[in-house]
Amino acid sequence: MKPLDQWRGEAQYFDANGHQIAYWASAATDEGPANNKPWLLLIHGYPTSSWDWTAMWPKLEEKFNLVALDMLGFGLSDKPKSFAYAISRQADLQEALLAQLAISEAHLFVHDYGNTVGQELLARHNEGALSFAIKSVCFLNGGLFPEQHRPRPVQRLGLTPLGFLLGKMMTRDKLRATFDQIFGPETKASDLEIDSHWALIRQQNGNKILHRLLHYIPERKKYRSRWVGALHEARAPIRLIDGGADPVSGRHLYDYYRQEIAGADAVLLDDIGHYPHTEAPGRVLSAFFDFHAKIGTDFS
Repeated sequence: MKPLDQWRGEAQYFDANGHQIAYWASAATDEGPANNKPWLLLIHGYPTSSWDWTAMWPKLEEKFNLVALDMLGFGLSDKPKSFAYAISRQADLQEALLAQLAISEAHLFVHDYGNTVGQELLARHNEGALSFAIKSVCFLNGGLFPEQHRPRPVQRLGLTPLGFLLGKMMTRDKLRATFDQIFGPETKASDLEIDSHWALIRQQNGNKILHRLLHYIPERKKYRSRWVGALHEARAPIRLIDGGADPVSGRHLYDYYRQEIAGADAVLLDDIGHYPHTEAPGRVLSAFFDFHAKIGTDFS
């Protein structure tokens, strides 16, 4: 993965209703893209950031122009303590950035929390209400179906009236222990990765709002019809690449997805956990590029 200091130095920022949002974009100019490659929007998960994508960024950039932001409350972006972190607002940020960069269409590659944001964007696309066209969506591990999501104990705590204690209790070592539980048996995160994730979480005291960011879990139940419906009614090709060893959204999600989605396109990586794109980037890239070969993405 890219050294964190280098990643920080490459960040750009835009204003969203008074909040500074960090983003990264390749081949972007004031007039739009500098080449004819298709655009790929990368959307990260909880509790990490767009830095996750750097494990695959160079290979993806060979075929796509890439764009990614740290959502509000994550990574290098602002982390207001009193903000209502609704999925719809995070989806609005994606639209705002693509509009600023004059991007009219993009493929999506999404993970975890980003899956839910991706489902909201897909729902808008299906309705003809999105400001850009979605060409395809590739999902990694995440709670696509609320009934299949298996939150960790720390997440359950974060959703209680004592949720504020999550920020007080969370440490670098507890982050390591939590990640060890959800990664594959042979693909644990390195100490450097854990240090970097923890540094990004602690940016602007972000550890103190971890519980606020968890409200996407009850939102998934509230908006199940809309977000699961977006999968059933998708007006763009979709694929799931799932790490089967993940206790949160692993093999059980893969099996359920194949059962519930007509003509389901899904790839299972049996021995990989919740972060396939950092645990096994080569295998994920292979499945991702196979998907784009199947749907006929034009890389010319």
